[in-house]
Amino acid sequence: MCSIMGYCGESATIGAFCSGFQQTVSRGPDDSKIVDTGKGLLGFHRLAIMGLHPEGMQPFRLANSYVVCNGEIYGFEKIKQILSDKYTFESDSDCEVLLPLYQEYGTAMFAMLDAEFALILYDGETKEYVAARDPIGIRPLYYGYDESGTILFASEAKNLVGLVAEVMPFPPGHYYKGGKFICYCDIAKTESVCHDDLETVCKNIHDKLVSGVEKRLVADAKVGFLLSGGLDSSLVCAIAARKSQQPIKTFAIGMSEDAIDLKYAKQVADFIGSDHTEVIISKEDVLASLETVVHLLGTFDITTIRASIGMYLVCKWIHENTDIRVLLTGEISDELFGYKYTDFAPSAEAFQKESQKRILELHMYDVLRADRCISVNSLEARVPFGDLDFVKYVMAVDPEMKLNKYNKGKYLLRHSFEGEGYLPDEILWREKAAFSDAVGHSMVDYLKEYAESFYTANEFEEKSCKYSHAQPFTKESMLYRELFEKYYPGQSQMIVDFWMPNKDWEGCDVNDPSARVLSNYGASGK
Repeated sequence: MCSIMGYCGESATIGAFCSGFQQTVSRGPDDSKIVDTGKGLLGFHRLAIMGLHPEGMQPFRLANSYVVCNGEIYGFEKIKQILSDKYTFESDSDCEVLLPLYQEYGTAMFAMLDAEFALILYDGETKEYVAARDPIGIRPLYYGYDESGTILFASEAKNLVGLVAEVMPFPPGHYYKGGKFICYCDIAKTESVCHDDLETVCKNIHDKLVSGVEKRLVADAKVGFLLSGGLDSSLVCAIAARKSQQPIKTFAIGMSEDAIDLKYAKQVADFIGSDHTEVIISKEDVLASLETVVHLLGTFDITTIRASIGMYLVCKWIHENTDIRVLLTGEISDELFGYKYTDFAPSAEAFQKESQKRILELHMYDVLRADRCISVNSLEARVPFGDLDFVKYVMAVDPEMKLNKYNKGKYLLRHSFEGEGYLPDEILWREKAAFSDAVGHSMVDYLKEYAESFYTANEFEEKSCKYSHAQPFTKESMLYRELFEKYYPGQSQMIVDFWMPNKDWEGCDVNDPSARVLSNYGASGK
């Protein structure tokens, strides 16, 4: 990852800027630079991934314009080749193409990018700032206004707390220009339904996911893989193993007493021939990391916090014990193909509507989790299931085909790789287990027990009444909310609500986000 920040007006002071910007130096520990554009400040903390030489350091400058970008621009070599007749490039960095692209196409460039990115650009000609974020929000960006009305942008909310009254997430698929946020890509919206037959759909899913993994293997720094033993991360690892000359490095995490996924992750690792590491954690590790995790996440959401503890601890181990800089993960598959609770969708239309909602909100939940847990440990996350071509295609597939009519969730994804030898059948057809449960059922149980000890019933009732937005509804959610407020006071509106099953659906009116409480969990936890 990297960290970017812009204080976009003459009210900017270097002292205030630095106090906020320093909060995310772990995102980019290799180098830091701040420039005065003449009308504000731009800053960049660098984690060198593409173009490791000093010439790849940002902000990039072209005439009197500047840009800072936290991102990966896929296929940038072709863009550079097209632009090289008019522009001279000095580095191997993918982000160096952005200012020339802006010179040629203006804000139309954003819809042209195959990228996961967040950027802030100062246009030296018009003396105005432009900011933009990728359509899913894989790369983070937040904004707010200071007392004079000047807008600030930054990679994380913690950069802006204390500098602005209200911190808000920059809407994915939008750019900011002239005081307005303008949508250039609604990734969840489909212009027309794809009515390809089952085998055609599955071939396209296969080919597009393979392509999505392949392009994310390109890096000048070392690449590793998070492997839970579930379908999604196992497929990413299996595809990467076929594309790699050397054994890939995979990492799994589990509780010392009841880890569900470790045995499955090892089975996958043995099958694909990866260099595999198991990280074992204890109750003490879980509870000791809780406050750190809430602080680094900037959320009160139960699901996100539970799932982040294992991810944070495995990434911490990777950072401290290896020279890996990039991690591929399996996020975003559930929102496309369905989760345990979407088995209860009353219709194809309801399934599609729920999928659209989840994709648009991902940047506040699973995508946020992956970004923060990985970046706080000075690593970069890459998410093949978030490949734009892949997401657009799956979202357009007739939702009737995505319903669980096959007595097996995510049938389309499983069938796409059936008979291909990527994975053992028992992994390819294994029931879905929630990551926080699969690390070990005991982990969530320890967290619940810990929260129970904090409040009497009366204290819980009194404290929960203080919150009008996303009111805590269990002692666990109260503990997380109070930890959140300690670091992000009054900023709960950054997260729209709790990530929970759709309570309007029969079978989904539950008070715990874990799929463990659903009637169809079945063999998922074994």
